[in-house]
Amino acid sequence: MAKRLLVVDDEPNLLRAVAACLRLEGYDVSTARSGRDALVSLTESLPDLIISDVRMPGMDGHTLVHRIRSSPRTALIPVIFLTAKDQKEDRVEGFRTGVDAYITKPFEPDELLAVILAIFNRVERTRAEFSRMLGAAEALPSPRHYLEDLTDAELKIAEAVARGFSNKEIAAELDISVRTVENHVSHILAKKGLSNRVEIARFILEARPSD
Repeated sequence: MAKRLLVVDDEPNLLRAVAACLRLEGYDVSTARSGRDALVSLTESLPDLIISDVRMPGMDGHTLVHRIRSSPRTALIPVIFLTAKDQKEDRVEGFRTGVDAYITKPFEPDELLAVILAIFNRVERTRAEFSRMLGAAEALPSPRHYLEDLTDAELKIAEAVARGFSNKEIAAELDISVRTVENHVSHILAKKGLSNRVEIARFILEARPSD
């Protein structure tokens, strides 16, 4: 399944060039001309990674990332900032907000592709570690005194989150829509008083009985 990327930039020529480059590499690419357009796109479907300019009219990149990080639904999406040369303050502020990487404009396509691949490799390593931690406990029945208020569907989705699966991958595995997965994740967060997907994974690991 192709990784889905969202590219956000108010410069149409750069937006088209970056999108074309990424599509040639096999990525499924959506674009947005502003931070507000990006938020609208996120309500419709979630990308695996976001690439955003920093300096944009209206909602700039910093505000966009703050909104992304403040929502449990989007908090873990990796973000790459495109920043102009010598704008040190953008990089410092971005790291404080939660940006994963920076690319300084103008940049070579190979540089952007290498950064994207490095982030996805990191995500895969994290997923593998979650799977390793679950280990044999996955095959054991759920202790209902910890999980009794979760429905069977919510429990399956919570365990898939703990294995590091994205909403899109969970939807494909369970043959349901991404929106349904997102709704279940929101219900799990609310029922258990959790803040994000990492806390869901930790909860599942702690709820499973040890050998």
